[in-house]
Amino acid sequence: MDKKTSTRKSPEFCSLRYGLALIMHFSNFTMITQRVSLSIAIIAMVNSTQQPGLFNNSTERPLAFTFNHSNRTIKEFNTAEVSVYEWSPETQGIIFSSINYGIILTLIPSGYLAGIFGAKQMLGAGLLVSSLLTLFTPLTADFGVILVIVIRTVQGMAQGMAWTGQFTIWAKWAPPLERSKLTSIAGSGAAFGSFIILCVGGLISQALGWPFIFYIFGSIGCVCCFLWFTVIYDDPLHHPCISIREKEHIVSSLAQQSSSPRRSVPIKSMVRCLPLWAIFTGFFSHFWLCTIIITYLPTYISSVLRVNIRDSGVLSSLPFIAAASCTILGGQLADFLLSRNLLRLITVRKLFSSLGLLLPSLCAVALPFVASSYTTTIILLILIPGTSNLCDSGFIINTLDVAPRYASFLMGISRGFGLIAGIISSTATGFLISQDSVSGWRNVFFLAAAVNMFGLVFYLTFGQAEIQHWAKERTLTRL
Repeated sequence: MDKKTSTRKSPEFCSLRYGLALIMHFSNFTMITQRVSLSIAIIAMVNSTQQPGLFNNSTERPLAFTFNHSNRTIKEFNTAEVSVYEWSPETQGIIFSSINYGIILTLIPSGYLAGIFGAKQMLGAGLLVSSLLTLFTPLTADFGVILVIVIRTVQGMAQGMAWTGQFTIWAKWAPPLERSKLTSIAGSGAAFGSFIILCVGGLISQALGWPFIFYIFGSIGCVCCFLWFTVIYDDPLHHPCISIREKEHIVSSLAQQSSSPRRSVPIKSMVRCLPLWAIFTGFFSHFWLCTIIITYLPTYISSVLRVNIRDSGVLSSLPFIAAASCTILGGQLADFLLSRNLLRLITVRKLFSSLGLLLPSLCAVALPFVASSYTTTIILLILIPGTSNLCDSGFIINTLDVAPRYASFLMGISRGFGLIAGIISSTATGFLISQDSVSGWRNVFFLAAAVNMFGLVFYLTFGQAEIQHWAKERTLTRL
């Protein structure tokens, strides 16, 4: 009787682990809005120095949204009551990129430390620091651009801590047959946050002034911190509110995994592990195309379709809501296939990896040939990030399968590969389109498709879903 009780599946969407996924969704939502806030506000922060005397309260000029390194909004706002700054485009680029360097600095060490000291404290501290720095950004801007760059770099380090340590929690909370659903619910917060900030950021700046973008989303982050430290625990065994049935369900489903703390990381074994390199290659390929779409989507619409993007803020945000929807639906479908024993775990991982790399590549290759059709081009641009996020049920969470003990550490390395791919692809895209617009865009998309195909073939060849020997409890490999 006890055995039946321990293996009985607890109700899913009324369970604590799904509440944890929603809190993590809210956390990811908060971090991405804080990351993009400066990109939205900077137009109002510098617009009086860019074209003095050429606009008033109702004037607009065609600027484009981008995600990381470019101006994010195309509305011109009334800046009579707030500060404006003489920041050149080159200076703005340094400010935008500084948060990425901060993230890179902490990806690997934060994942390792979260596994030792507990992810709750690491993630909560990162979210709190990021929220406080967001609140103080308008004040720091008055003290000079150097301080803004420092603040953004530290904020990137804080967010790197919060992004990476999530997988340490899921290694202890997510039953194997529910990992895709739980991680997709949590991860979709980033896409949904991008959608919201693009839609309402300009309105906030226009109605209240650009500092309120930071005040509102920084305050939301502080509320999220309170929920985080109140609701989140590192593992189900120590949570005071979890039901006995759910606790037994999670513990029994993770019985074959190691939960003991480790004092060393088997670096040599990891370097020689081809399944890990398959995951890293998948991340590199996935981030290559995604970064191009995120960064250059408005530029492509404006230059190729000749559309004034200042009147299409919602249009620019549609790919992100599509990405959020596909992330959640993909997770549901992946775990349905696993729970019904329709496909093996490795088959599911490779299936969704294939869909997430192949489908957007086909859309990207088709884009140069349908440039004359506005509707078809917009549909393809929406499908690229949407289908790309099917990878979230593929190699994105594969580290939980092959090395759950080191999932957070390996996620840091994986995201590092992705960030490097984003930096290279952004630079290469700028170079290609500067040579010739028509052939440049065609080469950009063909190159992205080729990178995706390389990553897909490598992952299909070497990807695995079994726990690696060096990741098991009995293995304590030295550094």
